[in-house]
Amino acid sequence: MHDKEKLYSFEFLSLTAVSFFAFCNMSVFYSFFGYLDRIGIPVEWRGILVGLEPMSAFLLRLAVMPVLHLGNAATAMIVALGMLAAALCSYGWVVTVPGLIVLRIVHGAAFVLLVSASMAILVHLIPKDRSAQGFGFISISVLVPYAVMPLATEWLLRYVGDEALIYRGVTLLAVPAFLLLLALRKRLKSRLAGVEGSLVRRPKLEEIRGNLKAPGIIVLLAMNLFLYLCYASVFFFVKGSVAGSPITDIGSFFTISTLVMIALRLVGGSFFDRIDKIVALEVFTFLLVPFFVMLGKVDSDGMLQILAVCYGLSMGFIMPLLNSVLFLASPPHLRGVNTNLALFIMDAAFFLSPCAGGAFIASGGSYGSLFRVCAGFLVVNLVLVAVMGKLGVAARTKADAVEDPGA
Repeated sequence: MHDKEKLYSFEFLSLTAVSFFAFCNMSVFYSFFGYLDRIGIPVEWRGILVGLEPMSAFLLRLAVMPVLHLGNAATAMIVALGMLAAALCSYGWVVTVPGLIVLRIVHGAAFVLLVSASMAILVHLIPKDRSAQGFGFISISVLVPYAVMPLATEWLLRYVGDEALIYRGVTLLAVPAFLLLLALRKRLKSRLAGVEGSLVRRPKLEEIRGNLKAPGIIVLLAMNLFLYLCYASVFFFVKGSVAGSPITDIGSFFTISTLVMIALRLVGGSFFDRIDKIVALEVFTFLLVPFFVMLGKVDSDGMLQILAVCYGLSMGFIMPLLNSVLFLASPPHLRGVNTNLALFIMDAAFFLSPCAGGAFIASGGSYGSLFRVCAGFLVVNLVLVAVMGKLGVAARTKADAVEDPGA
């Protein structure tokens, strides 16, 4: 569908802009655990309510993943955008446990439909020889909200004093996203003429089953799970881990680490497609292990900022490289399915982390111990990278690959 030499098309840039809104909506909820405390939700329900939104996304993605394709994804995104705006506007008015359960489920359903439909199109707009660069750019639209929104939220809370007002305010970003989607849907109709039939129909169940038996796919999905369990644990628990310490500005951790990731991906560009992806995954996964060991011991703003740089550097490499390896290991007509499977894994991690981590802390466990468990997950990932090499995935995912490795 795409021009082999062109990455930054109108369609590609429009979809990354819509993704930016979707993740602005998510990134303001870093404070949701504390918000639930402030409105009087019992402590035993807080972790569950935090995790319900990613849990509903986790469950629904299995249902929507096989039915989304180039022919229907743009319409699905418009529907999801309306649902998402309605959900955001409901915070502050819904303050009971039953009501919040329903709201979090609807919120998660809207988010997953929007992002899954976006990915179903995006994977067909990325040239294979620029896959790491493409995923690196897409990730910028995900990262910028996490750099800006926590810091902006902390600043705004000094004046508005109510997280729900900020949640509702994010809906203003839905307006330009909606206009972009209307224009995108019209342009896609003209571009779909002559596209291979397998790209505009639902993948067959036997194709999906066969895909999951392909060398490396399960290993790559397992690596995504362990990585996102670590990522979600930082997101949900780093603020609690420094409570009562001399640290005064936890928002700077998110800002610094995310700006490092963004800068790395902007400057790196095509470099991500020229390096040996397997070796780079080994190196930067290894560097993340001591980060998590030290995170439980941080006791000053300076130390926290140094760790933020290390975290941003490692994650800045690992995430686009892991996405690129999965992309290159997938048959063209199943790239959307596999990318959404990786997002399904991310949803699972963002559900499991607050629930299991919250239960661990409630039972008397320390934040330091929780982060050391994350370090153990990364050691497992180091083993899985070696397994990928043994399976032959490394040979097929070199930056100069010219044949479809999933064929």
